[in-house]
Amino acid sequence: MWAFSSPMISYGDNALEYILQIRGNKAFVVADKNIVKLGLLKLVTDQLDAAGKKWEVFDDVEPEPSLITIKKGGAAVAKFQPDWVIGVGGGSVMDAAKAIILLLARPDLEPDALSPAETFNFRDKARLMAIPTTSGTGSEATWAIVLTDTVLGRKLGLGTPECMPDVAILDPVMVMGMPPMITADTGMDVLCHAIEGYTSAWGTTITDGPGLIATRRVFQYLVKAYKDGSDLEARREMMYAATLGGMSFGNSMAGLGHSLGHALGALFHVPHGRAVGLFLPYTMEYLVNGSEETTKKYAEMARFCLGASGNDKACAKALIAAVRKLAKTLAQPLSVKDCGIDKAKYDKAIPDLVDRALNETMTITVTRIPESEDLSKMYAYVYEGKPIDF
Repeated sequence: MWAFSSPMISYGDNALEYILQIRGNKAFVVADKNIVKLGLLKLVTDQLDAAGKKWEVFDDVEPEPSLITIKKGGAAVAKFQPDWVIGVGGGSVMDAAKAIILLLARPDLEPDALSPAETFNFRDKARLMAIPTTSGTGSEATWAIVLTDTVLGRKLGLGTPECMPDVAILDPVMVMGMPPMITADTGMDVLCHAIEGYTSAWGTTITDGPGLIATRRVFQYLVKAYKDGSDLEARREMMYAATLGGMSFGNSMAGLGHSLGHALGALFHVPHGRAVGLFLPYTMEYLVNGSEETTKKYAEMARFCLGASGNDKACAKALIAAVRKLAKTLAQPLSVKDCGIDKAKYDKAIPDLVDRALNETMTITVTRIPESEDLSKMYAYVYEGKPIDF
């Protein structure tokens, strides 16, 4: 038996007005300092004011939210006792909001114990809303939570199906101000989610649709959004693509691009979307070289998204070439060397990178599961930008 989880989605122009409909009297709004500075938070609190709701803001969330920050948020939300917890921001903020609402229900728990094995029943106290301000993570449509243990220097993949947001609001006004580099980084994250979600060994007919449509939208609209941030149609469609990508991989699983990219980002502080987007075409080559099943899926995507023709392998290679062409157009790195990482330090870190990648769930959700030797070779090849030939 399978299950498909999704929030109720309010989308399109003026979607923020959905806030006028919510029940309850109090909202605890989770954000970061930059969202406040940009004036995006006020667009939300203005709607809360218009709805006659009391609200409190917790804006201490950092780019990689720490366990310490979540504990602070948990203490604040326990004191306020809201009817809604609303995450307004990128993936880090939305993940923080998910963790904070779980602590509202279970203030006794340490944040690193937020596990699928636990039952929280937080909806006895409050509902969860996510309002993304970037078009990338898809966190508004997944139940995953990524937190950072700053003491041990590790990232923690946490969460429970319970913390799928009740409502996601996709209002393009919230993403109109994204600068080109963030548009590119987060857009490559969308593409990686969509392609890997569609080709996951855990995927189903139900998860295929969102991944396929998200991929086509990225190829149609990402460059437009990158080149002209005021292009409302492009911003809107990329926002939808991000959520569809989240629905796809959130209900199947991401793949090797995420496994290798997570490790690189953790050790060398490469932004998430940039890191996973960098590894995406190389891991696609690896799968094409050893999996007819995934080659067929790539071919399906290439025909639908690009109008490619020919046999499955030719179409799959056309999709990989299109990913690289898109990354180049967006001034994304095409090799680890392009990230400015010192080769000696990188080579020394490869055993650690491999170990981290092997411990990622996404490494076993593909149709060709690599051993450590193949991962080591992949890391070496990607440093130089060498196509995967094994």
